[in-house]
Amino acid sequence: MKVKKFKGTTMPEVMQVVRKELGADAVILNSKVIHEGGFLGLFKKRKIEVLAAIDQTQLPKKKSTPLKTTTTQPVEITQKNAKTNQEDVLQEIREMKKWMQKQTNQQTEFSSSFQQVYDKMLQQEIDQEIAYNIIEAIQQRVKQEDLEENQVWSQVLFELKHRLSNKGIFGGEVFDKKFIHLVGPTGVGKTTTIAKLAADCVLNQQKKVAFITTDTYRIAAIEQLKTYSKILDVPIEIAYNLDDYQKAKEKFKDFDYVLVDTAGRNFRDEKYINELGKIVDLNQEVDTFLVLSLTTRSSDLEDIYQRFYNIPIKQLIFTKKDETKTYGPVLNLCLKHNIGVAYITNGQNVPDDIEKVSIEQIAKLVVGDE
Repeated sequence: MKVKKFKGTTMPEVMQVVRKELGADAVILNSKVIHEGGFLGLFKKRKIEVLAAIDQTQLPKKKSTPLKTTTTQPVEITQKNAKTNQEDVLQEIREMKKWMQKQTNQQTEFSSSFQQVYDKMLQQEIDQEIAYNIIEAIQQRVKQEDLEENQVWSQVLFELKHRLSNKGIFGGEVFDKKFIHLVGPTGVGKTTTIAKLAADCVLNQQKKVAFITTDTYRIAAIEQLKTYSKILDVPIEIAYNLDDYQKAKEKFKDFDYVLVDTAGRNFRDEKYINELGKIVDLNQEVDTFLVLSLTTRSSDLEDIYQRFYNIPIKQLIFTKKDETKTYGPVLNLCLKHNIGVAYITNGQNVPDDIEKVSIEQIAKLVVGDE
């Protein structure tokens, strides 16, 4: 194992030197911020110090003329064993490299309180690149070596509100279209969310509302929506196909809003997205909201959004706020895909447990001010 220390002004600069001298399979053992130079302890320059290593067997070797041998079977077995052992060693090195790189990603990049805030942002499951860019932007703006941690969080709050202000529409105001579709994977609470939205329209806005459900895969979902329709005195139609859906639309053409509950099947099934278009019209005079659960892992939320990418999604609705304290994934989706959030639900009570969302609220959830 060859170990060597490298220094540079930025991590990308150091990594470029590491790859040049040790190759792409080099392992980063440690990285840290150091300050050196200056005069009488003043004007020191900030640098990144990286400790890297490479297995000697992976270093470029000089070509040599192979020795001739008359041995056959014994040598063949030895060569196979040597090859197997070498592959095992290489595999172990690759695994160690992955682990070390994962650890290195969380090594010191920023000074003191900036680093503490950065680490906590990662704990909130904020995308690493997003968190890094935010902290870096703050450092460049405040032009200070360090701040108190609460001051850094105040700057993060400001930065988040600024970035979110350019990303989609936030808040659930009066619907723009007559037909409102809720789509999303199974188990996120679409039916309950529709009931909450309908209750707000009927009780608070005095609007004339109707239901259409296409969730014919679950009898319980139909019965649940029927129960809400009786309580709110709202008519309901069941659509088994696109023809049923068109007839229901015509029947409710004089209503203020028609809320459509779609089937929540496995989002990984390509047929699900295709079948949506066979049952409901997603392109004409409708607002479509993608309903997601805050308890879903960040990577799965990204996967779900990509599955619905071809559907014209107006805004996101997040459910189950009462079941988590991690809100970074909300920020990730908004910033990556330029889409806003309309509502967040925080319980099962109809119509109470739903709230309109503002940019400031999202930012405060992420930094932990709510």
